[in-house]
Amino acid sequence: MLSKLKWIGTLAGTSGALLLALNIPYSGWAFTLFLISSCIWTSVGLVTRDPALWILNGVFVGIDILGIYRWLM
Repeated sequence: MLSKLKWIGTLAGTSGALLLALNIPYSGWAFTLFLISSCIWTSVGLVTRDPALWILNGVFVGIDILGIYRWLM
């Protein structure tokens, strides 16, 4: 199960990066994909007791929420 979550987090993050890099009208939705990825990776970091991973992605969750607010609200 953890392995599948890691792949979902990886795919969401890379898809978000590609969407943002394309700089198209839907690029703001990349932050939603980033948020999904960051939440998953925060969870993985907590389960595996990897503080660097969960702290980094916990900060990314806040940044993603800011991105959603600025781009989509």
